[in-house]
Amino acid sequence: MAAVPPFPRNIMTIDEITENFALLDDWEDRYRYVIDLGRMLEPLPEAARTEANKVLGCASQVWLRTDIDPDGPGAPTLRFTGDSDAHIVRGLIAILFAIYSGKAARDILDVDALALFDRLGLREHLTPQRSNGLKSMVGRIRDEARNALVPAGA
Repeated sequence: MAAVPPFPRNIMTIDEITENFALLDDWEDRYRYVIDLGRMLEPLPEAARTEANKVLGCASQVWLRTDIDPDGPGAPTLRFTGDSDAHIVRGLIAILFAIYSGKAARDILDVDALALFDRLGLREHLTPQRSNGLKSMVGRIRDEARNALVPAGA
């Protein structure tokens, strides 16, 4: 089995992102902030841009790679890397990673990211295609967490 890369601290926590959103009154400022978050994503290696890592149901191209640490805190622990060809989607990915990456699979299944996006007012400003893509990304992350629990005997 290949060594699992270390779990670096996310650039920003979801609490920090939420606090920053509260400071921004204008949707255009929030939109720019989401794009800036996407620019902070860890680069996805070209070799990870495979069909297996592609998220279906997104209007843009989106790739999501999952690394599982079977011995992480609250094992198994999942770490995500990803990318998109759309700037705003990269920002949405960054927010999802702030919510989910580095977390135990069971904790991932307990978090409703879509409700958080609603509280931030993000989903109401997404096109229907982007909103469906967001649902697909969340579904993929939750599926990865469920699958990670199977070998753990859960």
